[in-house]
Amino acid sequence: MEHIVLFLSGGEIMVVVFFALLFFGADAIPGLARTVGKGMREFNKATSDLKSEFENHTADIKQDFNKLTDKIENGTSEVKRKIEDELKD
Repeated sequence: MEHIVLFLSGGEIMVVVFFALLFFGADAIPGLARTVGKGMREFNKATSDLKSEFENHTADIKQDFNKLTDKIENGTSEVKRKIEDELKD
């Protein structure tokens, strides 16, 4: 899981907490924290779902690309072998 880096010092965090208490009250802070936590979980789940869906759709393309490169490599190997055989004769 990725970590979010906050660029806040201890004093700045205290000011934010003070204003949160001032505006919302001590009773509302746990509810706000739960709501923010739920929102972050839902966002992370949606992001994960989109990522897996994208990977599922691109897997077919990757497989086709790998088959094509294998055919090209086999074809070039065959041409190289024929050229080397002709040069040996």
